[in-house]
Amino acid sequence: MDGGGAGSDPRSAPAVRFPVAAVDEILKDVLGSYLKEQPYEPARCRDLAEDIAEVIKARVKDLMIPRYKIVVVTTIGQLNEQSMQIGSRCLWDPASDTFSSYVFKNPSLFAVAKVYAVYFE
Repeated sequence: MDGGGAGSDPRSAPAVRFPVAAVDEILKDVLGSYLKEQPYEPARCRDLAEDIAEVIKARVKDLMIPRYKIVVVTTIGQLNEQSMQIGSRCLWDPASDTFSSYVFKNPSLFAVAKVYAVYFE
């Protein structure tokens, strides 16, 4: 045993790094196209959050990044002079795992989309 922690074996490093900048653009494009003119309506936004997550997941998978597991989380809320803090914690290897996040606002609502990319050895 080498006694190293996660990610200490150079053979387990990804051959292709996860393209955070490309995923950032996907998040910006999808949220903008779905929500640009959308007023906040609770039932509609619930459905949109699910639809947006599926579209983002499909577009990220289309990038054909080998060996990454993808998790997409979307949140939509009413913009009404309140504040909100969203936090997350993950147990992962910072040498190979990463995430992308984007915040969208229009006059009526806000949306946060996150993509977690976890390298599967």
